[in-house]
Amino acid sequence: MRTPSGEPLVGERYEVEVGPVAHGGGHCVARHEGRVLFVRHALPGERVIAQVTEGTTTSRFLRADAVEILDAAKDRIPAPCPFAGPGKCGGCDWQHVTPGGQRKLKAQVLTEQLAKLAGLTPAEAGWDGSVEPVGGKLQAGEVPAWRTRVQYAVDEEGSVGLRKHRSHDIQPIDRCLIASEGVTELGIEARDWTGVATIEAIASSGSSDRQIVLRPVPGEQLPLVELDQPVSISRVDEQDLFHRVHGRTFVRERAAGRTWRVSNGGFWQIHPEAPDTLVTAVLDGLDPQWGENALDLYCGVGLFAGALAERVGDDGAVLGIESAKQAVVDARHNLATLDNVRIECDRVETLLPRTGITSTDLIVLDPPRAGAGRETVAHLAGLEARRIAYVACDPAALARDLAFFREGGYRPVSLRAFDLFPMTHHFECVAILEPVAS
Repeated sequence: MRTPSGEPLVGERYEVEVGPVAHGGGHCVARHEGRVLFVRHALPGERVIAQVTEGTTTSRFLRADAVEILDAAKDRIPAPCPFAGPGKCGGCDWQHVTPGGQRKLKAQVLTEQLAKLAGLTPAEAGWDGSVEPVGGKLQAGEVPAWRTRVQYAVDEEGSVGLRKHRSHDIQPIDRCLIASEGVTELGIEARDWTGVATIEAIASSGSSDRQIVLRPVPGEQLPLVELDQPVSISRVDEQDLFHRVHGRTFVRERAAGRTWRVSNGGFWQIHPEAPDTLVTAVLDGLDPQWGENALDLYCGVGLFAGALAERVGDDGAVLGIESAKQAVVDARHNLATLDNVRIECDRVETLLPRTGITSTDLIVLDPPRAGAGRETVAHLAGLEARRIAYVACDPAALARDLAFFREGGYRPVSLRAFDLFPMTHHFECVAILEPVAS
C-alpha cells in the first residue's frame, strides 16, 4: 500500500449541498471548493455537515459521512437500526430512507448508468423506470428481515459483529435487523466466539436447514459450539478447504417447484423470494418453446437450467456452464432426473468457444459482479439466439455489457429491476435482448 501524498483531511468538516446519488457504496455526490465528495448517510437535495473519512489535500476526491443534517429530504427517516450511521456498521446504506425513497435512489442509479455506459434512455431499454418491491407490505418503521445468509466477524474479545464501511474494523452488534428469522434464532450474537475469525450463518428459506461455516483464527482450535437451534457446522481451514464438523455440508432450498442442494456455503440468492422472482422474470421474457436449445451460463447450482429444461421438454436441450466445482456437483445432483440437461465445469469464456456450438435458441447469463465482458458478449451475439436473458447484480456491468451486445446486433426489449436487497444500495435486474431487425 502506498502512502497517499498530501496532507490528510480525515476529520475535516465541510458544509455542503448534496447532489445526486452515485453508483456503488450508498453515497451521494457533493462538492466543496471544486473538489468532489462522496457522502454517505446523506440524501439528494439535503444540506449537511460532511466529515471526511478518506482523502488528502492532493486526492482527486474525498469520502465523507454526513454527521449533521441541516436541511433534511422528505424521504429521510430515523434509522431503525442502532448500529447504522456514520462510523458504524457498513452492511446497510439506506437505513435512513423510506422504502419508496430507497427504490427511487436505485432507479436513479440505473437510469444514470444506462445513459452513461450504454447510451440508453429507460424507454430505449424497455424499462418503465421503476425498481419493483419484492415481499409483503411492512408496517411503518418495520425493517424487512430478508437476509438468509449473514457473514459475521469476530473481534479480539470474541464478540461478534459486522464490518464497518470500507474497513476491517468490527462493529459489535446484538442483532442484525435485516437478518432472517432463521438466522436470528441461532443466537449467534449472544455467545463468546474466541478463537474464531468469521462466522457465516445460513438459514434456508425452503427447509428447516441451518448451517454455520466457521473460519478459526490461524493457529487456534475450533471452540465447542452450542447454539439455540439445531444447526450443521463446518469449518474452513487456512487453505480455504471446507471440512464438515457436524451435520450436513449443505442446505436444501426450495424454488421453481424443485428442491435444490447448496453445499459448502455456496452461492444462493439471499432474499427468500429472489429465486422465484428471477426465474419468473427470465421465463416470462424468454418464453421458451418445446424443442428449443438453451445455454445457462454462470449457472451455479442449476436454478435457471432446471426451469428452462422443463419448458423446452425432452425434444430440447440445456447446457449449463459453471466454474465452481462444488456448484457443478450440486447442479448435477439437483438436475439428475432431467435427461435434457448437461452441466459442464469451466470458465464460460474458456469452455464456450470449445463446445463447437455455433447457434442456439435461448441464452441465460447471470455473470459475477464484473459482468461478462466484451469478448464473451461478442461470442454470445454470434450464436444468433432468438432471445437472451441477462441477470445482473450490478447496474454498471449490465450497462457496459448492453453496449457490447449492441455492437453484436442485440438490443434490450425489456428490463426489470427488483429491490431484492432492501436497506442496501444493491438491486437485481433482468434484461431481455433480441436481435436488431436488419
